[in-house]
Amino acid sequence: MYFEQFYLGCLAHASYMAGSEGVAAVVDPQRDVDVYLEAARANGLRIEHVIETHLHADFVSGHRELAARTGARIYVGAQAGAQFPHVAVSQGDEIRFGQCLLRFLETPGHTLESICVLLTDVDRSPQPFALLTGDTLFIGDVGRPDLSPSHTPRQLAGLLYDSLHQKLLKLPDGVRVYPAHGAGSLCGRQMSSERSSTIGEQRVANYALRAATRDEFVHLIADTLPERPAYFARDAEINRTGAASLGDLPPLRELRPDALPRLQQSGAIVLDTRPDIQFGAGHVPGSVNIPLSGQFAAWAGALLGLETDLILVTENVAGAPESRMRLARVGIERVAGYLADGIRAWHTANQPIQPLPHITVQDLDRLRSEDAALQIADVRRPAEWEEGHIAGALLLPLNQIAAAIGQLDPVRPIAVHCKSGYRSAIAASLLLRAGFRQVVNVTGGFDAWKTARLPVAQVVLA
Repeated sequence: MYFEQFYLGCLAHASYMAGSEGVAAVVDPQRDVDVYLEAARANGLRIEHVIETHLHADFVSGHRELAARTGARIYVGAQAGAQFPHVAVSQGDEIRFGQCLLRFLETPGHTLESICVLLTDVDRSPQPFALLTGDTLFIGDVGRPDLSPSHTPRQLAGLLYDSLHQKLLKLPDGVRVYPAHGAGSLCGRQMSSERSSTIGEQRVANYALRAATRDEFVHLIADTLPERPAYFARDAEINRTGAASLGDLPPLRELRPDALPRLQQSGAIVLDTRPDIQFGAGHVPGSVNIPLSGQFAAWAGALLGLETDLILVTENVAGAPESRMRLARVGIERVAGYLADGIRAWHTANQPIQPLPHITVQDLDRLRSEDAALQIADVRRPAEWEEGHIAGALLLPLNQIAAAIGQLDPVRPIAVHCKSGYRSAIAASLLLRAGFRQVVNVTGGFDAWKTARLPVAQVVLA
C-alpha cells in the first residue's frame, strides 16, 4: 500500500494520498493539484476519491478541480451543506480499494461537518495504522471552535471534547495521527512542528487533552481564542461551492511604472514580496511588504483581505507567478498585475523611492537609553509577550495592527520588532503606509535580543 504526506510550508498545510492496486484517494488537497496528479502517475495510481475532512477556512481547497481532472468522487461530512456534486459521509461509512480501507468518523467541534479518516492496510493488519484528523486534533493542540455561524465557540468546544474523548482517544495508543496543519497555521495556538504523532503520545503531551473535565476543556479552548482572520468565513464559503480552476484565472499582466500610481489612486495596494532588507533599501511609496519566504499568503489574507486589487513587486521574474499562486491558495484572485522588471524599472523611471531603515538590537538598546521619545512596538502574539519582552515596549500584535495604530504617536520615532524580523517587516511597512515617517525595523527581533543577552522583562501576575 502507498501512503504519502504532502506538506505545504507557506500555509503549514498537510494533505495526503493513499493508494492500492492502481487506485488512490487524496485527502484535503491544496488548491494547485498538479502535485497529486504527478505523484499518482509516478506510482501507477488513478485518483478516484477526493476527501475533505471539513470546509477549510484558512485556504482554498482544490477538491473540485482535482475531481474534474480525474473523474473522482468528492466525499465530505454530511453536515457540510456542500453545493457541488459529492458523497455525504456519516459515522462508519467506508471506502475500500485494493488493500486500502478508509473508515469515516464524524467528529464535530472544529466545525459541525468535521470528519476524521481511519486508514487500514488490510494486507498488513485488520487494525487501522493511521488517523487523518483534519483540524480536529493537531500535534500539540486541537482545532479552534469558532468557525460556525450557528453555534457559539463554547457549544463547538463541547462537541469537540465529545469527539475527542468518545471517539479519537478510544483508539489504540499506537495509531499514528496525521493532521491537516502544523506549526504556523492560524487554525490553532500551540501546534508542534512535528508532522505526525500517535494517539498515545498526544494523550500525554497535548495540553488540550489533559483537561480534567468537559467544562475545563470548554473554558481552556473557547474562552481565550485568538482573533479569527476575516477571510476565514469567505474561504469556507468558497470551499462549500468549490473553487474555480486555477486555469480559469486571467493572465498575469505586466505593468509599467507609470501605471502603478494610477492604480494606487483607484484603491489598489502594491504588495512587495521581496525580502525585508531589499524592501528596506527602497520601495514604491505606500507598498506593503509581506516577504514570500514566510507565511506569505496567510498574512496577505489576514491583513489585506480578498477584495482588494493588488499590484505585485517581486524579487525576480519567477516571483510574480509564484506570488500569485500562493495568493490564490487563500482565495486572493484580484491581482491587477506585476511591475515588469521589478524595482529596477521603478528606479530607471525616476519614480520616488521610500526607504525603511533596519537597525540591530544593539542599536535599539542604545536608542532606548538615549531617546526618551522612542516608541517600541512589539508585534508578536500575547503568549510570546508573556514569556518575555523589552521593558517599555507596547504590545501590538500584527493581526490587530490596524486597530492598534492609534496607540502610537505618529510624530515620535518607532522601532518595530517581532520574534525574528518577518512580522515586524510587515508591520513597519503598514505603519509607513499609514503615514508614520520615523519607522525602523529591528533585524533579528526578540530572538536576537535574547542572544545578545540584553535585559528581558517578564509579565508580573497580580
